[in-house]
Amino acid sequence: MKLSIEKMVQGGVGFSRLPDGRVCFVPQALAGEEVEVAISKESKDYVEARVMQVIKPSPIRIQPKCPLYEKCGGCSLQHVSLESQVLIMKDIVKETFLRIGKTALPDDFPIFSTEPWHYRHRARVVKDRDTNQFGFREEQSHRIISFEECPVLTKSLNSFLHLESTQKIRAQELHCFDNGSGRVSYFYKGMKEPEQRMFSDNLVSIGGRTLSMDASVFFQSNLSLLSTLVDRVRFHAEKGDWLIDLFSGVGFFASLLEDRFSRITTVEREPGCLRHAKKNLEKKAEQVTANAESWLLENTKSTPAVLIVDPPRTGLPPEALKVIAEGKIKKMIYVSCNPVTLARDLFQLKNSGFEVKAVEGFAFYPHTPHLEMLLVLNRG
Repeated sequence: MKLSIEKMVQGGVGFSRLPDGRVCFVPQALAGEEVEVAISKESKDYVEARVMQVIKPSPIRIQPKCPLYEKCGGCSLQHVSLESQVLIMKDIVKETFLRIGKTALPDDFPIFSTEPWHYRHRARVVKDRDTNQFGFREEQSHRIISFEECPVLTKSLNSFLHLESTQKIRAQELHCFDNGSGRVSYFYKGMKEPEQRMFSDNLVSIGGRTLSMDASVFFQSNLSLLSTLVDRVRFHAEKGDWLIDLFSGVGFFASLLEDRFSRITTVEREPGCLRHAKKNLEKKAEQVTANAESWLLENTKSTPAVLIVDPPRTGLPPEALKVIAEGKIKKMIYVSCNPVTLARDLFQLKNSGFEVKAVEGFAFYPHTPHLEMLLVLNRG
């Protein structure tokens, strides 16, 4: 079946329509291309198809660098340059915010990018029982793809994954992290506490601070671009009396903003993160382990505060949005790994009086459709 690709949509896939009017999503296809496809998934309202042949290629299409492209489950945008990837993501985000958030983003909002190769300091790999080597899962499959070198992992991670000692680790799945200073740590499910402290714990230097973390907790995997995000957050946070860091993790943002606020409160419940937050935060920081929505409801109705949030991909819980809307938050810095849920939450926040003062994007994961966003919202 031949299709003409109309545009790019969320997930970095091509959008087209079948003769019967159904929407068709086509991975690895680009806007303006004519492609021969085969249907791979079908439902009442839409179908998914895979490219069999590119009949009329886009002028921005290039030859992918990695020999495992289209086999490994990552790097689905290697067929375009990083510059073109950024432009594609910008158009998709603008359309998403207009459709879901009812907000028109400025055409010139910046997207910060990074070196496109050997940028990734964190990886999750699985062991092939036949070869006893760690690799990645094949696209939409449980089959494990081994590799000599992954071009997006750091040199240290590539070396670590091919060490003979690494192959002897008795784990089916391994989380590993390169701190950028010569230490690769790792974690696997079932690891005992003494082993975790020996093999998983790590230190990362960022923004002039050395932070404690380990390979089992969330930490951004692109350390180079993370430094840029830190600079931008510090710029937008300015100075103030009270900073609340919601979903604070290991205390990352709070620790890097301690010098700018008289009072710091972090809200986090994950025990693994709290262990490191106690090391990363100065004594003046108040560490709260209560439910975020309940704590906000009880503490932010009368005293103005600056709020920074970095929630999971699901965005802010509805209860938290409601409390923020009714509280005295005067400035909000929203760091998001999912533009769709960010746009959804923005719609609600605007209805409670917040206005967008700044919007910035961060292409943390070159060759993927994932874009981190930073929104600065002011009220009153």
